Amino acid sequence: MSFFKRLKEKLVGSTEQEKEEFLEGTKEPEAENEVQDEAPADKEGVQEPVVEESAQEEVPVTETVGEEVIPAEELTPALAEVEEQEEQKKPSAWSITQKFKMGLAKTRDSFTSKVNDLVARYRKVDEDFFEELEDLLLQADVGFETVMELMDKLRFEVQRKNIKDTEGIQTIISEKLVEIYEAGEENLIELNMQPAGELTVILFVGVNGVGKTTTIGKLAHRLKSEGKSVLLAAGDTFRAGAIDQLQVWGDRVGCEVIKQSEGSDPAAVMYDAIRAAKNRGADVLICDTAGRLQNKVNLMNELEKVHRVISREIPNAPHEVLLALDATTGQNALVQAQMFKEVTNVTGIVLTKLDGTAKGGIVLAIRNKLHIPVKFVGLGEKMDDLQPFDAERYVYGLFAEGLEAELKNMED
Repeated sequence: MSFFKRLKEKLVGSTEQEKEEFLEGTKEPEAENEVQDEAPADKEGVQEPVVEESAQEEVPVTETVGEEVIPAEELTPALAEVEEQEEQKKPSAWSITQKFKMGLAKTRDSFTSKVNDLVARYRKVDEDFFEELEDLLLQADVGFETVMELMDKLRFEVQRKNIKDTEGIQTIISEKLVEIYEAGEENLIELNMQPAGELTVILFVGVNGVGKTTTIGKLAHRLKSEGKSVLLAAGDTFRAGAIDQLQVWGDRVGCEVIKQSEGSDPAAVMYDAIRAAKNRGADVLICDTAGRLQNKVNLMNELEKVHRVISREIPNAPHEVLLALDATTGQNALVQAQMFKEVTNVTGIVLTKLDGTAKGGIVLAIRNKLHIPVKFVGLGEKMDDLQPFDAERYVYGLFAEGLEAELKNMED
């Protein structure tokens, strides 16, 4: 299947209404996307919230309350209404595509506008054009190795097709970016879920402040909406307020949280959580972990201990080790990924706050340098803005206007 045919089917969907909405260019995300997060959003430079014990006034679920955490008892009454809305309206292919378009707006405004200027200045494809394009890709944090590979592919394609001018060059760039990311592999985003009746254990790792606990809550919400029973394990016993914060999310999405007191042994929490999950017949156990101890050695030793306890109770577990990274940190996220990969068997990346950075190219750098797939990306503040990563939708988010024009020309 050609790149454009596959792109069109995935982005637009198969129904006549979705195709018509795409051609009209008026489609907005589904109504269920209007439901705002009731808990504080991940924002660049904002630390994860700590639950205050003092009494708070009752706040409507959809009201923004700055950095204040809304108590769980105020969130619970609205949960049934939110879940009912989400059951009534499932996101269409086009609405998911729009999430990527909006979530990558900052990167697109910065990167793609420069590419458009470059194309306008260079009517012909020559070596000067390639050199400036290379600089733009590096500025978007695509990564040196990835940029070099992309430039080689572009040069070969331009020569093979005898392309003389820059018209349509964004389409070729998009196609090659998808090829580089997927690299012949399939089902990169699929979680390693166990068969029905067996417990799936997902371990989250990552430094403090990247939105790890918030992402756990959003993933739990996603899995519950798929009909799975989910338990949460509060393994971050070192950060003040971390247990309470996970409890807020647990109450919010309707998941039991297995916890001990602050300062407890995280491995003991995992042991209790696995026993509880087995006794309750849960489908999925999502485990939070500490993001910072006194030094790197202590942190990694603690993670190894947690991993050992889990695998002793359930052979081959954890089934997924997801590393949460903050996209706004750019190349620092790549450094963190390298550090965690050295001591844990990271199976996938969850890239948070992708909507808050102008350097969304870090997705490609992580994949190409570390060979770890990005399984989920955070595209906004809402509950369902945690989306499975999709290479085609990602490049569409980078080159939306140009690709939309090409796709509409295909329809015409």
